[in-house]
Amino acid sequence: MIWASVDKTVITLTSIFDLCLDSFEVSKVLVIGPLRVVRDTWPIEIQKWEHLNGLTYSVVVGSETQRKSALMQKVNIYLINRENVDWLINQSGMPFDYDMVVIDELSSFKSYGAKRFKGLLKVRPKVKRIVGLTGTPSSNGLMDLWAEFRILDMGERLGRFVTQYRNNFFNPDKRNNQMIFSYKPKVGAEDEIYRLISDITISMKSTDYLKMPECIINEVFITLSEKEQKLYDSLKKDLVLSIKGEEIDAVNAAALSNKLCQMANGAVYGEDKRVCEIHDGKLDALEDLIESANGKPVLVAYWFKHDLERIKKKFKVREIQTSKDITDWNNGEIEVALIHPASAGHGLNLQAGGSTLIWFGLTWSLELYQQTNARLWRQGQNETVVIHHIIAKGTMDEQIIRSLNKKEKIQSALIDAVKANL
Repeated sequence: MIWASVDKTVITLTSIFDLCLDSFEVSKVLVIGPLRVVRDTWPIEIQKWEHLNGLTYSVVVGSETQRKSALMQKVNIYLINRENVDWLINQSGMPFDYDMVVIDELSSFKSYGAKRFKGLLKVRPKVKRIVGLTGTPSSNGLMDLWAEFRILDMGERLGRFVTQYRNNFFNPDKRNNQMIFSYKPKVGAEDEIYRLISDITISMKSTDYLKMPECIINEVFITLSEKEQKLYDSLKKDLVLSIKGEEIDAVNAAALSNKLCQMANGAVYGEDKRVCEIHDGKLDALEDLIESANGKPVLVAYWFKHDLERIKKKFKVREIQTSKDITDWNNGEIEVALIHPASAGHGLNLQAGGSTLIWFGLTWSLELYQQTNARLWRQGQNETVVIHHIIAKGTMDEQIIRSLNKKEKIQSALIDAVKANL
């Protein structure tokens, strides 16, 4: 397993080249990753590096007919998006005869109840070599690691069953009577977990091995008006709010958190997904940041669909969705680009197009947060990277930032514990 913020794609491709075309130890490689990563990033990297000449690949995306056609090609590497792993194993009717599997963004296999996890686990004994790549191995804590390593070593180090892992290394934390909501590591558990996985894990930070550009983190605060803050506080207290005849309600804590995050961004969904606008504070702050960029390209991360709609209404922008969008961005042809962390946060090389990222709406997910930042702050970036966070004072925004910082400390400790000494 490789935890890296250096260019793990080309490192892995170089190893595949040696195994396939030099030592002939491997003949057929399956690469699993996010859709845009396997469709765009891996092919670009294969074509870009001269030392990879001769390495052939097939991109297994599109309709079922197109996917089957791609699987029937005689090549070294088959690139498939993670959503189609279950189809490949259980529905395609094609033999699973890959002697090496690479999982790009292994953290997407942290859910042991997911079909992709169960499908891959079923055929795991057939695979001679397996490699997991991720820059965020435990974005929500050490509990994430069990499923990832169950795929890698079939349970040799952390146990074959999640209950075994949980009982060995964790104690119940937050609970309500018999219902346990979270677990915390036992005394000494962290060090023991790091020791157990260290022999098959290598950790490399770009800041340790590459000359990285400076990264400036900036927080831009906005203040809600007295009326707007009163609306926010009313929903937080009463779980229900009436705005212009539209009723907003939160049926549980998760729904309340979601609604409060929306309100912090400036709008909230009411009944039948109707959008109730609360304030334009973040839009005004975004306008100031775009103007201060003086024409330099700006990448904006949004979270809710109404964020996207409101930003599009106010500014001339373009979403990063297709291969052409990525190319045009990297060619400097898009002044303001929009990305959603969940769909464009992993693996895309966007560093050639700009060096300024603005978080319009924040996410609780450390994994998506770090991966989105890494679209610009990565190898190949030649300018100082500036990451702005637009934060509404007195709202969930402040709690999210604190939570991300806390999670980052846990993950940093894990990565440092298995850092490669090269």
